[in-house]
Amino acid sequence: MTTERTVAVVEDDAALRENYVAGLRRRGYRARGYALRQEALEAFAPQLPDLVIIDINLGHEIEGGFELCRTLRERSAQLPIIFLTARDSEIDAVSGLRLGADDYLVKSIGLEHLLARVAALFRRSDVQRAPSPTPQQLDRGHLSLDDDSFQVRWKGMPVALTLTEYWIVQALARRPGHVRNRTQLMEAANTVLDSSSVTSQIKRIRQKFVAIDPGFNAIGTVYGMGYRWDPDG
Repeated sequence: MTTERTVAVVEDDAALRENYVAGLRRRGYRARGYALRQEALEAFAPQLPDLVIIDINLGHEIEGGFELCRTLRERSAQLPIIFLTARDSEIDAVSGLRLGADDYLVKSIGLEHLLARVAALFRRSDVQRAPSPTPQQLDRGHLSLDDDSFQVRWKGMPVALTLTEYWIVQALARRPGHVRNRTQLMEAANTVLDSSSVTSQIKRIRQKFVAIDPGFNAIGTVYGMGYRWDPDG
């Protein structure tokens, strides 16, 4: 069981909302559900929850979840935020992550996978507040991965990856030069993605590294097979 932490679920589908809330409560969280953006904001006015799960479409507000995320991120840079939505387009995912969400998941993901994401974000928050004296770190050339805090550095600079992106990079970097196919990367990320979604994840990961280092070329594509980490890239 977890310590008592408050998780808010902002989802306008009552059946889904109740299912997520029930699952979170079984794990020991104080879970609360809200149907609409304004309802959630009013509830959060006195105090923010410890983590928020947000759908994008909220009632008549087609992008109410985006607006809610923007408002919450203005109030707190540290609040863990997860988008959980049926909208699986690349544009929506990029928009959500640019607004400051920590992860972007589609509703085809199982409840256990969602709970794993929640636990991982809390674990990351805990480590950021009280760093471990012996972090579990993986170093591959210019790359450093900290499995305690889910933090990534490239040439000493932090790379802001989501949890899904972190696990994909970890899967590649643990065995440099070995090809990982899409199925293996999905298993490593503890999620279910179609081929185009995996491709999109790799694209976003590359963009984030290139933003720091324009010469970044460590993630290679092996056409028809998958991807591999090049330690000299």
